[in-house]
Formats: sequence, C-alpha cells, structure tokens
Amino acid sequence: MSFCELSGKTILVTGASSGIGKQTAIQISELGGRVIITGRNEKRLSNTFKELSGDNHIKVIADITNEDEIYNLVEEIPKIDGLVHCAGIVGPTPTKFIREENIEKLMRINFEVPVLLTGRVLLRKKLNDKSSIVFMSTIATRMPYFGGALYNSSKSAIESYSKTLALELVKKGIRSNCISPGLVNTPLIKKPLSEGQMELVDESLGRYIKKYPMGIGEPEDVANSIVFFLSDESRWVSGTNLLMGGVVQ
Repeated sequence: MSFCELSGKTILVTGASSGIGKQTAIQISELGGRVIITGRNEKRLSNTFKELSGDNHIKVIADITNEDEIYNLVEEIPKIDGLVHCAGIVGPTPTKFIREENIEKLMRINFEVPVLLTGRVLLRKKLNDKSSIVFMSTIATRMPYFGGALYNSSKSAIESYSKTLALELVKKGIRSNCISPGLVNTPLIKKPLSEGQMELVDESLGRYIKKYPMGIGEPEDVANSIVFFLSDESRWVSGTNLLMGGVVQ
C-alpha cells in the first residue's frame, strides 16, 4: 500500500472547477479514491471530470450559495469518507469602502456555505465514521494585508468553526482540519471579485509575494497536504491548521 492511499474512499470536493479544488480532485482519483466533484460552471467542471483517473466518479452541477441546492446535492450523493471545502472567493476591499453587500457575499461563500453544507451532510448521516473534513483558510489570517479585512475575517471564522467541529465529532473518529496556504498560483489571484478591484490586486501583489520565503505555491502543493488529511496516515490529527508557504509563526 502506498503512502496516502485513498482506495475505497469516496470524497466530495467543492469548488472543483479550477485551481486547488480541481487539482485536489485529480490527485484523489490518482490515489485510488472515488471523487464527487461539484461546482456551478458546467463546462469547467466537465473539464475536471475528464481529467480524473479511474471510474465511478460523480459530477454534480450545483450553486451551493443557494441553500436549496445544498440540500439537493446532499440528497443526491452516496455516503462519503471525506469532504473538502475548496469553493471560495477573495475580494480586496479597503475598510472604508466595505458595505453590507461586500460582507454578505464574502461571508456567504467563504463561511456560511461550508458551515451549511457540513451541517447538512451530518444531519443526513452521509459522512461515515472515521471520515475527514478539510477546510481552506489562508496564512493571511496571521499576516494581514491592505484590503484583506473581510477575506481574513471570513477565514478566521472558518478556522474557529473547524476546531469546534473537531471537538464535537471526535467520538465518531471524524476529523476536522484546516489548510492555510500562502499565495497560490490559481485563477483567484488573477481574477478579482469585481473589475474595479483589479488595480488594487496588481499594485499589492508584488509586495505581498515578498512576504513568502518559498515564493508562490502551486495547486499541487496544497493538494498534497489535503490528500494527507484525507488519508488514514492522518488518523491521529484533528483540530489543526497547517500553515504553508515557509512563513515562520
């Protein structure tokens, strides 16, 4: 048996249309796991599906910002052994320009969606005992940057939620952990939340990169850590937050 073997495991990956979610789904399939991928862009999700190794994988088109579609997704899937929350957005906004709509959008996608989906999976008893849940956070919760107040707040909230979840599920052997990467080369850093915010990203990106001794990461780097948390090799690890990017805290 190879390290991080995932044969016999069924894993649900959100945000699998691109970036970290796509690469995570691919690597799970390469390690023998069965993957359920979901996203709202049918074309991009289908491209991910074509790159999966093996068979018996499942593709579900869903807009999980809609609670009804979360419920439908959970009803449609079989029981799973892992849940990876890769869906998320960034949206650099200076604090003086933050409005209610900004708060609602960032918190909805980055915090409320994974919380609601996890809760529904547990309520419908779709998560097997000794399973693993992985949330995506960011090193930026420890390294604040200009315009990152909302994004960092949404990720700080998910870190706290993950720790509490780990405590609640420990008797079933279900683990909950966070991954906190530094800057990763994904479409998120090239395509901001709205066109008007592009200048802010371009202006600050160079300064932000300098904070990372190991430079910009690739989706594969993060996916490698995710599959470890999904595998039995991490069966004694829960309630943690893995910091990535070479930043010493």
